[in-house]
Amino acid sequence: MKKLKTITSARPGFYRQLFVLVLPIVLQNLITSAVSMADVVMLGRTTQTYLSASSLAGQVQFLLNVVYFGLNSAITIMASQYWGKGDAKTIAKIFGIGLYICVPISAFAAVFALVSPRTLIGIWTNVPELIDAGSVYLRFVALSYFFAGFSQPYLAVMKSCERVKLSTVISFITLGLNVILNAVLIFGLFGMPAMGIAGAALATSISRGCELAICAGDFLHQKIMPRSIANMLRIPGILLKDFCRYSLPAFINDMMWGLAFNMNSIIMGHLGSDIVAANSVVTVARELVTTVGFGISSASSIMLGKEIGENLTATARSDASSVMRTAFIASLLQGIILIAVTPIVPEFAKVSSTAKYYMKVMLIISCVYQIGQIMNTVMIASLFRCGGDSRYGMILDICTMWLWAVPAGLISAFVLNLPPLIVYAVMCTDEFVKMPFALHHYKHADWIRNLTRDIE
Repeated sequence: MKKLKTITSARPGFYRQLFVLVLPIVLQNLITSAVSMADVVMLGRTTQTYLSASSLAGQVQFLLNVVYFGLNSAITIMASQYWGKGDAKTIAKIFGIGLYICVPISAFAAVFALVSPRTLIGIWTNVPELIDAGSVYLRFVALSYFFAGFSQPYLAVMKSCERVKLSTVISFITLGLNVILNAVLIFGLFGMPAMGIAGAALATSISRGCELAICAGDFLHQKIMPRSIANMLRIPGILLKDFCRYSLPAFINDMMWGLAFNMNSIIMGHLGSDIVAANSVVTVARELVTTVGFGISSASSIMLGKEIGENLTATARSDASSVMRTAFIASLLQGIILIAVTPIVPEFAKVSSTAKYYMKVMLIISCVYQIGQIMNTVMIASLFRCGGDSRYGMILDICTMWLWAVPAGLISAFVLNLPPLIVYAVMCTDEFVKMPFALHHYKHADWIRNLTRDIE
């Protein structure tokens, strides 16, 4: 009985405070993953080529999502602490830093996809039919990259200020629109031409444009930070220095992790259409199931960052332990759900029998993989970062991905010529290579620091 109490113990009000933040984030992630699943199901009902090509072309969006996730983490590190301090002017300038980073990267991706889509998709595959279909997708989806460059930093700041419901509402509207437009444009409903893979991409661009319009309208009416764009983009040197010292490592971390993780897609893109199609479905299914674990990570970063900004260090340390226990239990439950849906998921896509077999095995591997993924994300991307210690996670992620996961994947695929499923299993070992080091740092290092200062 005493042991059970130890496992579930937390300060009074902890779970209520956490889940007030978790539930909207989980709902938003569920909507996002559900839309991705809808894309997979709809394109999977056309041809396997469209499904595989959209998955590979979607790696551009994946890399941009890595940028957005890294920027979200970087913004949360500082904005949540300044939110706890009550400094709205500095929060606005942190938003300005986010725009300086995000807009040029997103604009570059948009121009590249419009001007040279075949070169871009050629990074991930050398299969001619996948290049043809993927280049069509990239041309139509390019504008969505540009729109997201403005909306994503804004939503990140709003989340850091505990306006998580805003992101959920916007996601519900824009992603719901995306699903409807997908059906209309892919299959040619209501008299529209059947555009296939181009329709899926165009639906994404339209919905992203609507997302930006809603964010712009909200910015003009919100009262959290000053609305002067000129002052927002005038960044004090001391704030920029703090951002580079405490937040930039998180951004670099996610960029390097994303590039390394993207190597998995490049490797599988050269192992055949079956493994690419299987991975596209499995990835979406895993993302759909693991929304709770990642929601706990995002919510705890906001909650603990605010506590640290309020100088409630002891409370933050105690809550971190409760977050770890909660995340572990969530990851176990998610693994059980993945096992339960393994026989069902392959039936959602019109793919070969080989691809369906791959899916079933990859889902079983994912049951274990996601446990390490959730626990490491909570420690590295949430606890360490909101505590101002993003440098350690950057070093750990870069070392495990680039010195272990990527070389192991390349060697197993192209030197040892192992079967695709073995290659996939090898590339899923990185989370358990890094976990002992992350746990040691969590237990023994002083990773909580108040980063706020008086900035004029």
